[in-house]
Amino acid sequence: MGTAVVSPPDGRRVVADQLGLQAVACKHMGSPFYGRLFELLRADVEAGGPAWDRLGPYDDQSFEQAYRLRLMGGVHKLVLAGESPELAAHFPSTGGDGDADAAWPLLRELLRDPPHVVLDAMSRPPQTNEVGRSSALVPGFLVVARETGLPLRLLEIGSSAGLNLRVDRYRYESDGLTWGDPASSVRFVDLWTGGRPPLDVRGEIAERRGCDRDPIDASDPDAALTLLSYVWPGQTERFELLRAALDVARRTPVVLERADAESWLPARLAEPSDGVATVAFHSIMWGYLADSSQVFLRDALAEAGRAATRTAPLAWLRLEPAEAGFPAELRLTSWPGGEERRLATTGFHGGEVRWAST
Repeated sequence: MGTAVVSPPDGRRVVADQLGLQAVACKHMGSPFYGRLFELLRADVEAGGPAWDRLGPYDDQSFEQAYRLRLMGGVHKLVLAGESPELAAHFPSTGGDGDADAAWPLLRELLRDPPHVVLDAMSRPPQTNEVGRSSALVPGFLVVARETGLPLRLLEIGSSAGLNLRVDRYRYESDGLTWGDPASSVRFVDLWTGGRPPLDVRGEIAERRGCDRDPIDASDPDAALTLLSYVWPGQTERFELLRAALDVARRTPVVLERADAESWLPARLAEPSDGVATVAFHSIMWGYLADSSQVFLRDALAEAGRAATRTAPLAWLRLEPAEAGFPAELRLTSWPGGEERRLATTGFHGGEVRWAST
């Protein structure tokens, strides 16, 4: 007679399933090391081990709230800071052997009594600030510049360190068209398929400002380490791109305000803006907002849109997961008029951009 299998409680099942989904995502997106660790975390949650002790309190949170990535971000920061040489010996991002099974006993033991850096990471949303998303955002900005003929006023919510507010300090090249700083170490080359992105538009940026509940100062070495900690081990190109963007950020200050989007954006939209095209934008952050906050911001943008004119137009550009969850879609709503369009699709971390004809 076989041994009866006892199903885990509902909350444990939710956490285990989300860890399993995260494992698939990591493997698909270039981090088999994390993929295997998330599989091991899932098994430990199902067994009621220390992973369940750490993640169980989040069993009422949605997948988009990314508590799993908060945990591993804290662990990764510990490794990058040199505070866990045993784990570092296995993390690809620190020159380790990439053996997740060898790393697992060390990680499991760490979860029994996590250090402050891990607990702190779990107390706040991930700060990815993925600069690779600029390859999709910039053509969106340039569509607005082309259609309005005006300089751009960029307003970003959920800015983190504001790396995607410095888009004109990077270089973009596609099919003989170029835009941005030709000397930049942050380069996006031949990433666009389908339609042709409007990289031949001048696209002058007259103003750039952003807000975040917990903004990151890119000039602070510890803050920069936090950003790097959310890049998945094994994704070498993302690491190199982020390091280069952090160097650019240290030379290019931007105004980042500590504020929530619900209070900050309506105040900025109410400011006089004649002679510029205001572009309110965000990337892979909408899911962190409460439903009520999403409704409030949509209403605030629509209200500001009703007041938009040809000499003071408004655009809402967002790079967020598609309705089915993948890929990320770049959508643009423009006022006057309120026309909404899908401009492109891409990965959550950037990469190939499938551009629509515009």
